[in-house]
Amino acid sequence: LFREYGVRYLTMAKMTEMGFTANTLVNMTEEEVDDLMKTLVEIYRMDLLLGERYGIKSAIRAEKKRLQDSLEMQKLELLSEAERKRIQDDQNTFAVAMTSEGTSKDVRASDQLILPESGSADHGPLNINTCKGGLIIPYNNNGNLCGSGLMGMAEHSSESDERKTDSSKQKRRRSKETGEDGEDRPREHPFIVTEPGELARGKKNGLDYLFDLYEQCGKFLLEVQRISKERGEKCPTKVTNQVFRHAKYTGAVYINKPKMRHYVHCYALHCLDSEQSNHLRRIYKERGENVGAWRQACYYPLVAIARENNWDIEGVFNRNEKLKIWYVPTKLRQ
Repeated sequence: LFREYGVRYLTMAKMTEMGFTANTLVNMTEEEVDDLMKTLVEIYRMDLLLGERYGIKSAIRAEKKRLQDSLEMQKLELLSEAERKRIQDDQNTFAVAMTSEGTSKDVRASDQLILPESGSADHGPLNINTCKGGLIIPYNNNGNLCGSGLMGMAEHSSESDERKTDSSKQKRRRSKETGEDGEDRPREHPFIVTEPGELARGKKNGLDYLFDLYEQCGKFLLEVQRISKERGEKCPTKVTNQVFRHAKYTGAVYINKPKMRHYVHCYALHCLDSEQSNHLRRIYKERGENVGAWRQACYYPLVAIARENNWDIEGVFNRNEKLKIWYVPTKLRQ
């Protein structure tokens, strides 16, 4: 425990004689350590050097930090393992669903023979999208026609319905990519986990860029407050829809409410404990984890901070100059 901290063997022997062990010292508070050194000087008449006093405290603090970091690493490993299993299960489920869907479509296509109602071949090729009087004659398993399997064909075939469904999906997709003012919204590059100061490569955005968006929102809030005061209107104290609309109006279309609400707890950890935030970023970058796993891991240090503040997470946000303009996420409050 005291190796390379300048504590003499005589001092360590006296503490051992008093019944103190390494585990006991690590679990003691700063005041209790001060009482221990005071006892060594006043009762046991030991001449503690100034460097020894600081060495004892520094060694205990370093050991506490090492144990805490080890515990956090174990939590992160369990979390990342659970996240990896969940992603793998989702991928397997999706693959099975796609396989079964493709197989069922092939079976339906091979089991049906579509004929016109009239037996004459003078009508030319049959258009299955406009045929109203067609008959569906399913095949049996041996490839022979089943005489009892005749049924009337609907006015619109399944292929026509699928085409309509696809076109409606494309319209919805285009409407999502189009802003309220009719202008096309540029596609946003996805976020990836990056270390502090690292620039993302390719068509990706790093976490430093993400945190900078929150700084920009603070500036947009100041502009909205100034405009509201000039107009004699009520000034917002937090980042609301009014701020997001103002950001879009000024050309910052890359700032939107869903994205900023989604990562606000990650920004909170960055503001409250930048060392812990940078530590998480380095770990998840080394492991090659995606930004979703990193985002989920950011909750745990914030819960620990809330516990240290008597679970008053609202007060933690309000006491921070950068966080007081943001609403506490519902999941974090729960």
